[in-house]
This record gives sequence, C-alpha cells and structure tokens, in this order.
Amino acid sequence: MKIRSALISGALLLLLVGCAGVKVTPASQAGVAHQVTTPATTTVAPDILAQQPGGEVTTVEPVPRPVMSSNRAVIALLDRAGLDNKAGKRETAGASLERALRIEPRNPWLWLELAQVRLAQGEYAQAITLAHKSNSFAGRQPRLLSESWQLIGQARVAQGDTAGAEQAFKLAADFAQQAKQP
Repeated sequence: MKIRSALISGALLLLLVGCAGVKVTPASQAGVAHQVTTPATTTVAPDILAQQPGGEVTTVEPVPRPVMSSNRAVIALLDRAGLDNKAGKRETAGASLERALRIEPRNPWLWLELAQVRLAQGEYAQAITLAHKSNSFAGRQPRLLSESWQLIGQARVAQGDTAGAEQAFKLAADFAQQAKQP
C-alpha cells in the first residue's frame, strides 16, 4: 500500500512540476533584455536584440506560433515533423504533415507547414501550390495569409520570377499590416 501511495504522490508531483508556468522578467525590472526562466532555472535568451540609437538594448520578441490544432494526433505529427525538419529529414517531415492533413484536410496551417518543407526541398512549384491551398482555407487570418504570401514570394525568387515575387511580397506586407491592427 505504501508503494502505491508513493507512486501516486510521485506522479502528482511530476504533474505539478510539468504544469509550472514560465516566468518572464520585463526588461524594465531586470535592467537588461527579457529573460525567460523555466522551472528548472534554465535561462533562455531571446532570439533578437536590437540596439537603439541611445545605446539602449531592447528585445524584439518573436511572434508566438498560433495554435495550429486542438487534435492531439495532429499536434504529435506536427511535433514530429518539426523535429525531423530541424534534423534535415525533409521527406520524413513531409510524410508526417501529409498524415496530419489526412486527419484535418481543411487546416490552413498544416498546408503552410507542408509548403515550407517543400520550399526547403527546392520543390518551388509545389510549395507555391500548397501555399495557395493554405490561402483557400485561411479565411480572415491576416497573419497566416502574410506568412503564406511571404513563402510564395521566396519560391518565386528561387524560380527567377522577380515580378511575381515582388507582387507576393507586397501582398505579404499588406496582410502583415492588417495583422498588426487591433
């Protein structure tokens, strides 16, 4: 009986530790750029630091990724695809995203993720087609549309279509501006 209660206590403790929040120290309080501290006291530096004209250093926070799905299987496939993509295993990443799309075929973020993998593989025409598919499901999501048009612009540059790329980058900038408005 003691072993069972010890296991339950241990499991609850692990659950509580896993649920602990992330502490963000504002630059104004720390006197330096933002630092994120996790429960294991690991400090993670921000991605980008910008130096202002007066010599003051400010943090340019990366835009958080949106919730791409609420389906656990899709989330697991997205995680797997992300790890594979970072490891350079683009074919495996693409296969995971294609499986996720079989589960949620109308998810515009999945189409965009697959387009990004195809762009990295040098499959520019397919990347453009997938980004357009993402746009068809995007509705009124200016951030998604901006990222998609940015990808289309990058693919067109790689294809040597400078006029088409310029048009895509203009649309990306327009949607990015809409995304910033409240």
